[in-house]
Amino acid sequence: NSVSRAQLNCKLMDLAEEHGAQIIFNQKCESINWNKNEILLEDTGNQSLSTVHFNLLFGSDGAYAATRLTHQLQHNRFQYNQYYIDFGYKELNIPPGKDGSFLLEKNALHIWPRGNYMMIALPNMNGSFTCTLFFPFEGNPSFEMLDTKEKVTAFFKQTFTDAVPLMPTLEEDFFNNPTSSLVTVKCFPWIRDDKFALIGDAAHAMVPFFGQGMNCGFEDCSVLNSLIDKHDGNWKNILNKYQELRKPDGDAICDLALNNFVEMRDKVANPKFLLQKKIEANFSNKYPDKWIPLYSQVTFSTQIRYSEALVNGKKQEDIMQQVMALPNIENCWQDEAIEKMILEKLNK
Repeated sequence: NSVSRAQLNCKLMDLAEEHGAQIIFNQKCESINWNKNEILLEDTGNQSLSTVHFNLLFGSDGAYAATRLTHQLQHNRFQYNQYYIDFGYKELNIPPGKDGSFLLEKNALHIWPRGNYMMIALPNMNGSFTCTLFFPFEGNPSFEMLDTKEKVTAFFKQTFTDAVPLMPTLEEDFFNNPTSSLVTVKCFPWIRDDKFALIGDAAHAMVPFFGQGMNCGFEDCSVLNSLIDKHDGNWKNILNKYQELRKPDGDAICDLALNNFVEMRDKVANPKFLLQKKIEANFSNKYPDKWIPLYSQVTFSTQIRYSEALVNGKKQEDIMQQVMALPNIENCWQDEAIEKMILEKLNK
């Protein structure tokens, strides 16, 4: 099931306050003085300014982080890459049934792949589904073209026929909910001496197609926590090691998420791709210690780093492309020779 971000944030804030953290809302970072270790904050309610001294500062202010920009502008060799895909997204809704039941299978991620775009649905705890339409901004079809309720309804009835009867508020949701962009951010360095580090989306914003954005941020925290224990409060060593460990993983999951977009919107409707996944699943069931599917490596295998999963996934894909190129693979995929071939290539 999907989890409410607002509820999760509230729970995290409660836990932080239980351990002595003070949370101050409506504070916007205006600038950082690195020589004096001071951050200038604006209260967005009354526009008043205040200066706060810090010994250690974490920039966790998201994909468009002001802390990262200040860090970048005062660092003469800062590397920054920002990449928008040509697709936006809009959240829609499938409510629960009259008795509170799920109207679709609840133990599944539902995907309506349509080649150049797609809609997905994830179950919520209350019996509803959050649907997300990933769709081009411009072109035919696109958000730009669906500019009236009549066009929206006609398009959905033609394209997502089975979903429309489950979406009574489709028109209202489509025009009331924002159309948001999708960005990938990579940067370096993440740290500044022993007094500053980027964390979460501020360091590695990614598209949502592996569902790992928040989890990757939590992993940053987990790694930092273990390094604090290991290096006994030596923040220069802690931050250097944090960057060394997490930068490759942040870059890797950004790439994996982009790659998974193509798979979700296009390949899952391809019979040959489905056969490939069937072969992989069969082999993995027989040899779970030798083949963990890429999705499982990323999502369920906490002992496998994102950077390792990326390398493993490329090797697996190379092997499977050779398997899928074999003559008559549709009929011989269960042959012992295919299994032997995969084993031999894995051992190289």
